[in-house]
Amino acid sequence: MSSDTTATAADQAPGGFLGWLDKRFPVMAVWNDHLAQYYAPKNMGFWSFFGSLALVVLVLQIVTGLWLAMSYKPSAEEAFASVEYIMRDVNWGWLIRYMHSTGASFFFILVYLHMFRGLMWGSYQKPRELLWIIGVVIYLAMMATAFFGYLLPWGQMSYWGAQVIVNLFAAVPGVGEELSTWVRGDYVISDTTLNRFFAFHFVIPFVLAALVFLHIVALHTVGSTNPDGVEIKKGPKGNKWSDSAPSDGIPFHPYYTVKDIVGLTVFAAIFSLVVFYAPELGGLFLEAPNFQPADPLKTPEHIAPVWYFTPYYAMLRAVPPIGGSQFPGVVVMFGAILILFLMPWLDRSPVRSIRYKGMLSKIFLGAFAVSFVVLAYLGLQPATELYTLMSQIFTVVYFAFFLLMPIYTKLEKTKPVPERVTT
Repeated sequence: MSSDTTATAADQAPGGFLGWLDKRFPVMAVWNDHLAQYYAPKNMGFWSFFGSLALVVLVLQIVTGLWLAMSYKPSAEEAFASVEYIMRDVNWGWLIRYMHSTGASFFFILVYLHMFRGLMWGSYQKPRELLWIIGVVIYLAMMATAFFGYLLPWGQMSYWGAQVIVNLFAAVPGVGEELSTWVRGDYVISDTTLNRFFAFHFVIPFVLAALVFLHIVALHTVGSTNPDGVEIKKGPKGNKWSDSAPSDGIPFHPYYTVKDIVGLTVFAAIFSLVVFYAPELGGLFLEAPNFQPADPLKTPEHIAPVWYFTPYYAMLRAVPPIGGSQFPGVVVMFGAILILFLMPWLDRSPVRSIRYKGMLSKIFLGAFAVSFVVLAYLGLQPATELYTLMSQIFTVVYFAFFLLMPIYTKLEKTKPVPERVTT
């Protein structure tokens, strides 16, 4: 190394406490690799907000959850009263509880939009298969966390909703009864179940945070996608920041950090409106029966899970029992989630972005989005003959998007992809 290079490196090295810390922990290396010198495509627009916003909400959920755990009693006799105590007597307890309950729903909204962006931009295609798989595992961990937390308020809908979901395990042939007993820790939903669910609900968010860290590392290894589906790493090099950086990339900091702060400001305003003025959101975020203590002897008129589970609940109800067993519906419900893992290998299109795919891909993606929203609505409604028929139709549409993908993505005519990103 020449003396000039050594002098330049010395000039750029941080001093003071940061310099002392950097010699013992790679603070600057992490900063440069993931922010200051991580080059993202310069044409990422509105859809790039949702990943960073989901990360913010995850932190919010962990912080508010820890605060609630300080006053919550995981006991069948005291759980509901402890929630009321948090709401009425703990300083700012009502705000923390509403932030946590509202944050859970917003977390799923943001992740659903983030996943839809991945479907539009082809973020699951080579070399991002592992990135997509980690993302689906994050989604499963979110669902597990929400499921375990659903019982904790010990209200009517919490108790009976958890009862219905846990009883699904009993539909597994051969081992169903033993499996459902193992999940509950008892023969019925009881104090043991509540303690068990509280322990898992407390621990899994930290596993979720670790998965998010792996997701970010994987993302920054292969690079971010963009609306054109063009790999900026393979394009020309050199810009005003570095001669070796992609010409079509810009440093994540400060450009995208500032942009994300703008998105966070808008999100915070919407989030605050819901928290302060409509935390129940008409029963979608907090159901009315959940403001009544759990009563094992009184079944609510209509049992439905929280809205972010209802698409899969509608699929479960859409499949008629065979021989009195609900197992086929359970297979369809879990298959609707697990099929996401196969996305990198189902898409045979030579292009990534929906912008340059053929009309068939656009029609199927649009139909998939509509089917998911309609199924979410149907899962909230009573299981009438009409709603069951609609659930069956839209369940077929949902699975057609995935199962027919190898055919329509290979047959359709695609548009030419530009060599460089468009703005």
